[in-house]
Amino acid sequence: MNGRRDFFRLALAGGAVAAGAAASPSVQARGNAEISPDAIGLLFDSTLCIGCKACVAACKEANDLPLDYNTPTHGLWDMPLDTTARTFNVIKAWQSGTGMNRGQEEDGYAFMKVSCLHCVDPSCVSACPVSAMTKDPVTGIVQYDADACIGCRYCVAACPFGIPKYDYDSPTGQIGKCELCRHLLPEGKYAACAEVCPTGATLFGKVSSLKAEAHRRLALEEGAATVWPRGNLDTADQPAWEGPAPRYVQHVYGEKEVGGTQMFKLSAVAFDKLGHKPLPERSFSSQSETLQHTLYGGLVLPLAVLGVMSWVAKRNVKHDDEIHDDPMHDTQDGGKRHE
Repeated sequence: MNGRRDFFRLALAGGAVAAGAAASPSVQARGNAEISPDAIGLLFDSTLCIGCKACVAACKEANDLPLDYNTPTHGLWDMPLDTTARTFNVIKAWQSGTGMNRGQEEDGYAFMKVSCLHCVDPSCVSACPVSAMTKDPVTGIVQYDADACIGCRYCVAACPFGIPKYDYDSPTGQIGKCELCRHLLPEGKYAACAEVCPTGATLFGKVSSLKAEAHRRLALEEGAATVWPRGNLDTADQPAWEGPAPRYVQHVYGEKEVGGTQMFKLSAVAFDKLGHKPLPERSFSSQSETLQHTLYGGLVLPLAVLGVMSWVAKRNVKHDDEIHDDPMHDTQDGGKRHE
């Protein structure tokens, strides 16, 4: 009974220490990360997408990606069903009933772009133990360093959007994901998917400009004539076109999800039907890092665990006098005690 009381006393003491650390002003809950004022990103408008997949081909070419056969017509056509380590961008189609009505949930259809959303507070960066995943402090691009990667795949498990993919066919086991064509930025170019989009369904620009454009569209009256920019929103490098406004779902997906992203999405069909589940506004990385700092701040958790382990070890180790008095103790004469 004394041993049991000692154990509970020790456990309560450890809990009190952990609680004290959590209440200590040195351990603060971390909020969502702040976005850079110069952050860049994309705006995808599902109502403008025609499913041509020019963006998919352009992404392949810009990033020098190999063919990726993972469809039923294996070996005949490079048309992946989802993003992979060799395909950073895909267009998925959704259909209901007869699929005759564009942008409608009843007997309708719609398209959705799937690629990295470049979270403001990315879980993949927080989870990576070797900083192979990093976030550019100016552009906000979530970028990947293959030379630093150890192939642990923590980023794959951490991403709420399922974007980083592991290349099991690679001898070095690399990760593949969209990096917003950051290698083209020094040349004055921008994301290839936005550059080739014929309707402006994928639009490039500063996040602040894209957010304003997204809310402008949501405020439009259905059927009202409006101008649709193409290419780079901030430079107007491509001619815009005029057309009627659709009936939008009144939500900018990516504006607040998991602390916000640098890719916004608009749709006339509910986002959950297009594969985008509801997510909390607080980032997962802020929650996990707050928990880690609370438990490990001041070595609280390691000390508590060490205390419990020491108690268990001490309880199970017998002293020499206890061993000699033990009738079950084996001796060198075959297990019989000396008289």
